[in-house]
Amino acid sequence: MSIRPRRSVLYMPGSNARALEKARSLPCDGLILDLEDAVAPDAKIEARTRVAEAVRAGGFGPREVVIRVNGLDTVWGHDDLTAAIAAAPDAILIPKVQDPEQLLLVGRRLEALGAPAHIKVWAMIETPLAILDIKAVAQAARDPLTRLAVFVLGTNDLAKETRAALVPGRAPMMGWLMTVLAAGHAFGIDVLDGVWNQFQDQDGFQAECAQGVDMGMDGKTLIHPSQIEPCNTAFSPPEAEVTRARAIISLFDQPENAGKGVLQLDGRMVERMHADMARRTVALADAIAGRA
Repeated sequence: MSIRPRRSVLYMPGSNARALEKARSLPCDGLILDLEDAVAPDAKIEARTRVAEAVRAGGFGPREVVIRVNGLDTVWGHDDLTAAIAAAPDAILIPKVQDPEQLLLVGRRLEALGAPAHIKVWAMIETPLAILDIKAVAQAARDPLTRLAVFVLGTNDLAKETRAALVPGRAPMMGWLMTVLAAGHAFGIDVLDGVWNQFQDQDGFQAECAQGVDMGMDGKTLIHPSQIEPCNTAFSPPEAEVTRARAIISLFDQPENAGKGVLQLDGRMVERMHADMARRTVALADAIAGRA
């Protein structure tokens, strides 16, 4: 099983040269070099050039590098997408995706410009229409043309568009978040949680990270470097969990247990599905260890 850790994915403004340079040394799993919300309209063309140059220069090590372009319905979107394809990041993040046709349009553009096969597509899920049609959006991942690999939840935009309050525990939008998770994971798409805005409130941030882990999020998007370490800790499998996972795998891998669906380990019954879950836990732990 091959897994790429996406515990911590930090937004970095594409207009800030110092931030782009600092990004190369931060201990996050991924970086979103932003041309959209973090960049003022009069700075977008300069930011596009700066981000493309930074990605082409490389030096980001094991960090997954993603360029968030402006919407294709804006004056900057198509030029952003062309520049991003030429820079060849790990992925391109498309804002406000709310129907499969948007993903097919991007896929056709990638194909027409000869984009390298390694470039994946990430989709921002941040509108009511996206939530209402999330199964169809997620199902687009079955078409290789779309290259769809990750959903990124835009909880601030969801709150704006629905008038739902952003409160601790996120009760007003919990149903939407779980619906996106169910659809994404049903079609093999990783799902990244939205940002925590009060970056100086570490207790609140850690509580929301723990909630995301319990929900089944694959990681969280961040707005400040101080959030990276606690986020990595929260989304890394605890050592005891990894140890038990290895024991479950070892038990089911024993030749005499090859045809058995249920076994006993330390006084508890474990099913073969638990072995499948254990393999994912171990694969994630090994992938994290391999980044060191």
